[in-house]
Amino acid sequence: MSDLRLEELSATNIVAANTLTLKPGQEQFVAPVSHSIAEAYVNPSTAWPRVVLDGDEVVGFIMGNFDPDSPHDEFRGCIWRMNVAASAQGRGIGRFAVVALAEEARSRGFDRLTVMFEPGEDGPEAFFLAVGFEPIGETQFGETIAALSL
Repeated sequence: MSDLRLEELSATNIVAANTLTLKPGQEQFVAPVSHSIAEAYVNPSTAWPRVVLDGDEVVGFIMGNFDPDSPHDEFRGCIWRMNVAASAQGRGIGRFAVVALAEEARSRGFDRLTVMFEPGEDGPEAFFLAVGFEPIGETQFGETIAALSL
């Protein structure tokens, strides 16, 4: 974790973001980055897509959604997507991305950040609990809704 930074998703980094490879078994818990890219351009006023770089290498992707007027509390300030390259997992990249998104949420006046995930052995639950999220409910599809107070 030498030189981590976030960069806005752009033409220069989109291919690298779209080709991030997860560990076996993780794919079932995360939509491909290409889905996030499409959502970001459908909802440009609320989407916040960023790549995580370690030096010049794209090692992660995170997309937040900031919609204070959403009728659903869990969608107002949330992590919509997050992927960390298999080779980069365990080096603090995910934590760095969550902290950066939380800082952005705070700067926009949000007092909490939410995330939704499907429970499962290879899923992201342990990670999100480790960075401070606490389960607060469940979606109609059985996904866990967790929140981080800012």
